Amino acid sequence: MKPMAFVLAGTAIAMSTGGCHSRATDSPPGMDHDSAAATAAKQDWTRQVRPTPQGGFMMGNPAAPVHLVEYGSLTCPHCKAFNDEGTPRLIADYVKPGKVSYEFRNYVRDPYDIVAALIARCDGPKNFFQLTNALYKDQPNWVAKVEALPSKLDDQLDGLPEAQQFLARARAVGLQQWAATHDLPAAQSTRCLTNTAEVDRLVQMNADGTDKYDIPGTPTFLIDGKVTEDATTWDTLKPALDAALVHRG
Repeated sequence: MKPMAFVLAGTAIAMSTGGCHSRATDSPPGMDHDSAAATAAKQDWTRQVRPTPQGGFMMGNPAAPVHLVEYGSLTCPHCKAFNDEGTPRLIADYVKPGKVSYEFRNYVRDPYDIVAALIARCDGPKNFFQLTNALYKDQPNWVAKVEALPSKLDDQLDGLPEAQQFLARARAVGLQQWAATHDLPAAQSTRCLTNTAEVDRLVQMNADGTDKYDIPGTPTFLIDGKVTEDATTWDTLKPALDAALVHRG
């Protein structure tokens, strides 16, 4: 897929297949940490997922001592590596017991990133994290199909109206069929892939992330509303989380 640029909802997004870089807080409301800790000890907080005002989806205890945000791209191999290696430990050791709430915000780098994000978000909070994980697991397969698209076809897809473009791209690389095998029937995914309001939401989330945090690339993590510098792997993020928990303790 060749480098490209396009404008949606008045916001320009640079499109590139190279790396996971793009020059692009939110703290939870006040909380009673003692009562939050007591409540957290009694339940599995991974069962609680909700949309956030910023456009992401948050898993976990809304009154957790530490709030973690990930800006992640579904076409980014570094984000896939974190999903494979870090996310399971994050969820099991920090989110499930209620110590950390985890919010994922899609950071879309190219049109197929938008396609994948529309599919991941299509069933709302109920299956957002499951679909995101599945898209990361299968990333090598569907991204290879994106990269194999003939330039002429890609040019034709570029010229389609926004309301048709992402559905056509999903069909071209098999992502609508993929969605059907993950409990998203074609009628449902068609509605999501032609939802221009949701596309605008994704674009706005990019713009907000760029304006507020000057995101250097993906994945980028915020701890309690501040960018965690040089933390793109679990080995580098975990010490920052532990330090934040000690500080908030």
